[in-house]
Amino acid sequence: MSVTRSEKRRLATPDPAVLAAVEAAVPGITRTRATDRLGMAHDASHYLLTPQAVLVPESAEQVAALMRTGLPLTFRSGGTSLSGQGVSEHLLVDTRRHFRGVEVLDGGARVRVQPGAVLRQINARLAAHGRKLGPDPASESACTIGGVVANNSSGMTCGTHANTYRTLESLVLVLPSGTVVDTAAPDADARLRALEPELAQGLERLRDRVRGNPESVRRVTAQFSLKNTMGYGLNSFLDHDTPAQILAHLAVGSEGTLGFVAQAVLRTVPAHRLATTGLLVFPTLRRAMAAMPQLVAAGPAAVELLDAESLRVAQRDPKADDVLRTLTVRDHAALLVEWQESDPEPLAEHERTAERLFATLDLAAPARLSRDAGGRAALWHIRKGLYATVAGARPSGTTALLEDVAVPVPVLADLCDDLADLFAKHRYERSVIFGHAKDGNLHFMLNERFDTDLERYADFTEDMVAAVLDRGGTLKAEHGTGRVMAPFVRRQYGDELFEVMREVKRLCDPGDTLNPGVVLTDDPHAHLRDLKSVVTVEPEVDRCVECGYCEPVCPSRDLTTTPRQRIVLRRELAAARAAGDHALAERLEEEYGYDAVDTCAVDGMCATACPVLINTGDLTKRLREERHGRAARAGWKSAAKHWNGVTRALDLALDAAAAAPASLAEGAGKAARAVAGQDAVPQWSRDLPRGGTPRRPAPAEDADAVFVPSCLNTLFAPAEGGPGAMAALLSLAERAGVRLHVPDGIGSLCCGTPWSSKGLTDGYEVMRRRVRDALATATDGGRIPVVSDAASCTEGFERLTAAASPAVRVLDAVAFTAEHLLPRLPAARRLPSLALHPTCSSTRLGLDAAITRVSETVAERVVVPDGWQCCAFAGDRGLLHPELTASATRAEAAAVAREDFAAHASVNRTCELGLTRATGKPYHHLLELLDRVTTP
Repeated sequence: MSVTRSEKRRLATPDPAVLAAVEAAVPGITRTRATDRLGMAHDASHYLLTPQAVLVPESAEQVAALMRTGLPLTFRSGGTSLSGQGVSEHLLVDTRRHFRGVEVLDGGARVRVQPGAVLRQINARLAAHGRKLGPDPASESACTIGGVVANNSSGMTCGTHANTYRTLESLVLVLPSGTVVDTAAPDADARLRALEPELAQGLERLRDRVRGNPESVRRVTAQFSLKNTMGYGLNSFLDHDTPAQILAHLAVGSEGTLGFVAQAVLRTVPAHRLATTGLLVFPTLRRAMAAMPQLVAAGPAAVELLDAESLRVAQRDPKADDVLRTLTVRDHAALLVEWQESDPEPLAEHERTAERLFATLDLAAPARLSRDAGGRAALWHIRKGLYATVAGARPSGTTALLEDVAVPVPVLADLCDDLADLFAKHRYERSVIFGHAKDGNLHFMLNERFDTDLERYADFTEDMVAAVLDRGGTLKAEHGTGRVMAPFVRRQYGDELFEVMREVKRLCDPGDTLNPGVVLTDDPHAHLRDLKSVVTVEPEVDRCVECGYCEPVCPSRDLTTTPRQRIVLRRELAAARAAGDHALAERLEEEYGYDAVDTCAVDGMCATACPVLINTGDLTKRLREERHGRAARAGWKSAAKHWNGVTRALDLALDAAAAAPASLAEGAGKAARAVAGQDAVPQWSRDLPRGGTPRRPAPAEDADAVFVPSCLNTLFAPAEGGPGAMAALLSLAERAGVRLHVPDGIGSLCCGTPWSSKGLTDGYEVMRRRVRDALATATDGGRIPVVSDAASCTEGFERLTAAASPAVRVLDAVAFTAEHLLPRLPAARRLPSLALHPTCSSTRLGLDAAITRVSETVAERVVVPDGWQCCAFAGDRGLLHPELTASATRAEAAAVAREDFAAHASVNRTCELGLTRATGKPYHHLLELLDRVTTP
């Protein structure tokens, strides 16, 4: 087919009249900088539209005021949607920042949530009650309730019986007129009829119209027996009778085109604590599909399909077992199956039934079920890692598309054959097919260059639409209609039901102001407009697919930018330069310095969430390196050479500042920052401690480990009433009869973080050589381990000694204590309660189990407060930019304030400072508390 390409996108000047109308309605919520607009122009889809402005309302009342302006609005929360429903050229409303409320009801049987709450965080709150939400999309770590409701999310195990539509109890909906409807209210229908009479009457009229047409009833019933997110949920007219409930369920899956969901109450489902999982490999996909009726009858929670290309990709996964790795894949297919239960005996019965069933199947490799957490995690890692592996390996400059469809299970194999033929016909290579087999739901991936291959994509889409609809399927099962399938809604449902959908839109949104162009359109080429062309920028981040999984774990997300935004802004900067738009490039460069570089904590938590394993901190460090002048590099290199003297000087400086009048010390700091810059001079404040204790050698014969105390012991005095981590570990080791050797020259050793976090490679190399030599000698060639008493330093020493010869093993003091000291310590006099702040470093190091063991020895009840995340103190970042730590700790501090804890702890001194500043409570190192409760 012939495709008309749109002109290159430019950053247009916002309409002053539009901005004035917004300001008059809700003052102070408008963001119009280039960084704000372009950073939010990107979501996980392959569409790219730049909003006139980003609006950040704080309440449903403010949203209602925006609605009453009659301006076009698009609501955006997690930005993980894949079909283009979360981007707009009009006004983009950020509903994540101020709408994160979660309230557990009825012992976890229900939960009241706001649209900005992340699904994983809600499930964490419900876990204490043995419950979880029904929808379980793969994006659960990042997607929010706003998108879950707007897209009628489902997932791997919930099918259609526990998706958002089926588990919705009620919602608070703000209509385009500004009317707010709470469908849980006893008078909800009366209120709707009084305030919106045309809407209420129209919904009843459409209900009767659909029910009175046998063909409509047949078609709706067939379509919604599948996972189906195409168009509006017309099954609402069959399943519900009253206008309020019909409206509530039409809002599910409406992608923000009918109203704003300000709050929802959802019924929960059991969170089974036990599971058994296995991978069944078949000679062909058709053999796998032939086994489906028997497998489904055995009651598994999940049956996931992997086609032959998926298996080839999976074989390269480091977690693949020998059976999978050695398989010669030809036409094979596999089914990943899992049974879940809360009690051992029912699970054991499932296992017995499954083993008997497996023996009757035509399998190409031995199959077994496993309850082992590691083995199960490896299988799910392989399944969930398909997207990451294929997307991460795509050619630079291409866009990754993840599409999904559903058909009746009996024709699933036929559709797989159709898709494979279409991949070959349209020359798409390495396109994998996987999905939720028991639901007939397939996902497939394409890599595309829209700037050169748009006609190929258009032709493929036409052929794919025909193939799915010919099989009685739906063109969108889970990802929402969005822009990508809006031109095909009429083709899937027919003229009559399409007109019903049009009437639903007209009744709810007569001005077509909500998310224009999404779900319904008259433009047959709408899916081919505003497509995203990915610009090659830097090797650290080129493989980013803009999924947004990194955003919930980023400590700067509410202050400046997220990892995704840091990356897309680099792409926008490159695009502006390539287009010769020097004015835009200069604006982006100027704003990027603070928004992206200065306020990045380089904590690496983004890499723990990224499906393609990008650590945006690596990019930030390089950009910081490029900003340093010769004098700064030389100065920091000299500091590395004379580190003992530097730390002692800083120790004395903190003592002097503490002794001086607070106003004088603060004033001197502010003056120095004004001259040298906020990113060069730390801001002293009166809540900082005095200087600490110099580190001194402590030789030990036949030592069990080498102890390398952190420089933080020298820089900062211990928290009030505590001995500090260094003294606590030495005391605990002596009490346990374990010998620790503190080596000569300890004052000159450092983990390297002060240099690596700033991109100061010369100074880092000086310290790396010194540390490697010193630790090789102190450990007797790696015979005994090295122990560090600050989690970030442990991580730093691991990096410094990586690939060292001889190899040196580095342990964090908490892990060392849990394994070697706890069994030898006297019984503890436990505290009644403890608020615990794990750190980003402890998380990345995998210290959770050790921290849990030690903390449960310290206190009877240990609480990691709601809102926990990296505190962003990040070495000196909390001193250079205290607003970063204030933003990152705000939610956790609020949770801490709601309860009176006996003690507060972390596992890193700077994190203790950050949390003490945020909460007003003294935070100690966990080992200080352990020392206290085990002292005879």
